[in-house]
Amino acid sequence: MPKQTTESTAESRVTWNDLETCLRSKMREWLQELLEAEMDELLGRRKSERRQAVDAAPGYRSGHGKPRRLTLCNGTVTLRRPRVRGLQPRFESRLLPLFARRTPEVNALLPELYLHGLALGDFDLALRGLLGEEAPLSATTVARLKAQWDAERQQWASRSLADLQVVYLWVDGVYVKAGLEREKAAVLVVLAGLSDGRKELLALVPGHRESTESWSDVLRDLKARGLSAPKLVVGDGHLGIWAGLRNVYPEAKEQRCWNHRLCNALDKVPKTRQAHARLLLTQIPYAATQQEAERLKAVYQHWCRQQGLEAAALVLDRDWERMLTFYQFPKAHWIHLRTSNPIESPFAALRLRTDAAKRFKQVENATAVIWKMLLVAQGRFRRLNAPELLAEVYHGVTFVNGVRVMERAWEVAA
Repeated sequence: MPKQTTESTAESRVTWNDLETCLRSKMREWLQELLEAEMDELLGRRKSERRQAVDAAPGYRSGHGKPRRLTLCNGTVTLRRPRVRGLQPRFESRLLPLFARRTPEVNALLPELYLHGLALGDFDLALRGLLGEEAPLSATTVARLKAQWDAERQQWASRSLADLQVVYLWVDGVYVKAGLEREKAAVLVVLAGLSDGRKELLALVPGHRESTESWSDVLRDLKARGLSAPKLVVGDGHLGIWAGLRNVYPEAKEQRCWNHRLCNALDKVPKTRQAHARLLLTQIPYAATQQEAERLKAVYQHWCRQQGLEAAALVLDRDWERMLTFYQFPKAHWIHLRTSNPIESPFAALRLRTDAAKRFKQVENATAVIWKMLLVAQGRFRRLNAPELLAEVYHGVTFVNGVRVMERAWEVAA
């Protein structure tokens, strides 16, 4: 007599080739069971059971809705949502909300893929291979998501900032060339370093150029939404941001980016002598004290004049005091304050994708995608060193050459 096949025996016949299909089938069955169990819990009785008391839970089953595809990170399954009648207000499933087609994790995956180089037109092919042939995703879907991101960005751009304890700001502009525009336009970006060590994106505003008026408008908007004056603002040497800063937050200190200044200095040196010039220059911002930085500057300028490079020597004189502002803050924070790298680093990946902005006819249409990409990157931002010192800076403690020189303000007041 042939041996009877059991369920466990049938499951053991799953092979490598149909493993994914089997897993998705089991997942679909499990999710469907959860939907049915949710209805049992709501009504207080299983399917086909009668009410046991007069005061039993109202409502009764009314079949199932149309088959609906739900895309998860490990595939797409088809479910039928149980229907119920006789309930007020209308029943909303906690497991499968109305009109849901993708889990939040799948929605979060889309800007991640775009950030890493996947073009809009490639989404359909790539995601069907990853999430199954039935995945309700396409370039049109992504375009709709882009419109949703734009609406989210508008809401994000109007949120209150009054509760943020901002210590440092990094500012920069990324230039985007869209399809129908002859000239690149700047997207003005403001990143904050908060008193708890987190970095948070505060503003992303498309502008025609990094002008004083444009930056003033950005900063005025931040101030109108409750942002208190930062202790230090870090950026490149572009005049627009600094003039705008003095218009809105004149009490904030200024730090010019050393990376930009070193590049400017090297541009004045012949390539045959740039290696030695770079060796001398890179020592300056890493000096242990401001006085040592002054000495190293003099060494570099003396070498320049010996080589007949007067223009290269004079580059460091421009805004020299503002190049050394970081010495007035904790030494543990210098790594964050010498340059605009905290905002340049996410832009390094973003600039690789700005060519993708040419797929959009106008820069404004690319802004929502750029914003979403930066929010994705924000989740991986490095926290600031020594967060316990950030509170001291926020409350006005004075530092000289990175060392505290007075007691905390609140202790003095006490």
